[in-house]
Amino acid sequence: MALALFDLDKTLLDGDSDFEWGQFLVSKKLVDEKEYAEANKYFYEEYQRGTLDIHEFCAFSFEPLSKLDPSQLDELHAEFMQTIIIPIIRSKSQATINEHHAAGDTSIMITATNSFITQPIANHFGIQHLIATEPKIIDGKYTTEIAGTPCFQEGKVTRLNEWMDIHNADFKGSTLYSDSMNDLPLLEAVEIPIAVQPDDTLRIIAEERGWKILSLQ
Repeated sequence: MALALFDLDKTLLDGDSDFEWGQFLVSKKLVDEKEYAEANKYFYEEYQRGTLDIHEFCAFSFEPLSKLDPSQLDELHAEFMQTIIIPIIRSKSQATINEHHAAGDTSIMITATNSFITQPIANHFGIQHLIATEPKIIDGKYTTEIAGTPCFQEGKVTRLNEWMDIHNADFKGSTLYSDSMNDLPLLEAVEIPIAVQPDDTLRIIAEERGWKILSLQ
């Protein structure tokens, strides 16, 4: 099976779901408005620079998950999907996913954003598999720790290799859609790297290497 791999934030979405979730919590007054919003912006800028400490960020972003009741989290996410995520889905994202399904490819959303935020989004797109950063769960509740390898930078390659071992898959015919220089290790591993409205660093690399540059907008 050929793998069709999709980054989520700023690729399928015209925005960053992790950042937007933080801003959504601020808007619902579930976190300290000033401190949380400032920290959320700081971590987002670190991500854009390629200097994000993923463990530090996840300790920050998982904290509200650890404090809220699971049923409340589900209700919040349903509202988040309708009001924030669906309006920022890029217009050609679904058609691109559907083209790969029609070709018989196996679709995977592979994202640094945690699975609580991203599993419903993957379901909305009809993407068959999700590889995401996993919060550690103890006694049915989220903690502020990461379970296993974070799905970030070279960790995406590690996590995908683990998935391929389980599913008897390989990189033959594989395609990755991504906007970010943070995904360079995985872009270099797949057969068909596609830069989607790439950041400045990835655009330069894509142009130098002759990778396809695409807009889903």
